[in-house]
Amino acid sequence: MLTILKKVLEQRNQFISLLVGVPSYETYVKHMKEANPNQQIKSRKEFFCEAQEERYNGKDGKVSRCC
Repeated sequence: MLTILKKVLEQRNQFISLLVGVPSYETYVKHMKEANPNQQIKSRKEFFCEAQEERYNGKDGKVSRCC
């Protein structure tokens, strides 16, 4: 029962992240380990900050989205 609940919560978190446009850190880590094993993996905080920067800021620091 606990295993099922854990899986449901993981899927819920993934769904919410995709809904608001936040990429998956776990997917990033898996990709880096497989495709670029010699490169350093960013911390969760670095990854999130970079994703937010790419999503909301355009060229020269101008906001590229309305919300």
